[in-house]
Amino acid sequence: MIKRITAILTATVLFASAVYAEPPVVDARSYILMEASTGQILSEDNSEEPLPPASVTKIMTLLLIYDAVESGKIKWEDTVTVSEHAASMGGSQIFLEPNEQQSVETLTKSIAIASANDAAVAMAEYIGGSEDGFVALMNERAKELGMKNTNFVNACGLDTDNHVTSAKDIAIMSRELITKYPDVKKYTTTWQDTITHTTSKGTSEFGLTNTNKLIKWYNDATGLKTGSTGKAKFCLSGTAKRNNMELIAVVMAAPDPKSRFQSVMKILDYGFANYEIKKGKAEGEEVGSVSVQKGMTDSVKAAAESEVNVLVNKGNKSEMTCNVKLVQAVNAPVKKGDMLGEIIYYSAGKEVGRCNAVAAEDVAKASLIRNIGRLIGKWIA
Repeated sequence: MIKRITAILTATVLFASAVYAEPPVVDARSYILMEASTGQILSEDNSEEPLPPASVTKIMTLLLIYDAVESGKIKWEDTVTVSEHAASMGGSQIFLEPNEQQSVETLTKSIAIASANDAAVAMAEYIGGSEDGFVALMNERAKELGMKNTNFVNACGLDTDNHVTSAKDIAIMSRELITKYPDVKKYTTTWQDTITHTTSKGTSEFGLTNTNKLIKWYNDATGLKTGSTGKAKFCLSGTAKRNNMELIAVVMAAPDPKSRFQSVMKILDYGFANYEIKKGKAEGEEVGSVSVQKGMTDSVKAAAESEVNVLVNKGNKSEMTCNVKLVQAVNAPVKKGDMLGEIIYYSAGKEVGRCNAVAAEDVAKASLIRNIGRLIGKWIA
């Protein structure tokens, strides 16, 4: 049992649901709470211990599926032929048969909603050439994301020696999935759906029910993935979005199904009660102008390159301010997106974020006639 979790910031805040001056007590071996847009950790305990993740593994499987679609390697309408190996998977499954054909979209939906092991392995073989080839891609992607306590051995999460990850690493890959591919939520928030099996035996409909009861029990839940095996016990990566803030709460090795959901709901309540997101300048919002030397215009507009999200404690009543620092002048030509300075954000006298200020438009180099006209103008003046 986790007795106390150290938070980055603490505050006592009145809130409509549960109120926690400190993170709640959680009945699990490890857990973590992360804010998705910033990646900031709000509370954690034992979050880096490598543990069996069970089907929470499929967050990485889904991430690689979406990566493959985005890169053009596969398409949602592609047809996948199920192998003997994929069809032999036990545990959660949709009872695929050898040589059955399903679309990438149908298999992905089955993984996200029903945690189907057979669908996960079928997709692994389709993308990686074999499950082992796909597992190599999983571990490579984990390394790219900085998941330091992870080693995948299969694509679905069935108990296998040395198949481990940590609560922190699960939060990292969860964040990558939901921020890079928010469309996954159309499946992770679906409670029930159906697929159609077409085999030598004929056509039949099969019902999918989401394994994640969080989407029924917790307001504003967006996902994400459950997992349970004999070794892993009961795990959950739970996500929810409220008032422009999305939180990721991961618990590992909870003793029973109910406690994993209760624990995640407590953690999310704590996060929403005590923290909020403050937004800086919108992407593309003008923040000033810079003089242009020898350009077709005398100045160029500067704009925020990106929106900055700042995570603050609700007990901090300090307003967020910004300081725009722009260069005095640039030489033409200027291309849209060229760096012109920085926007620095402060709260309670401390820097809390920054982004580039960039050219909002192109400015071409002035023609000879334009320059002559300027010289004449100066002489006349």
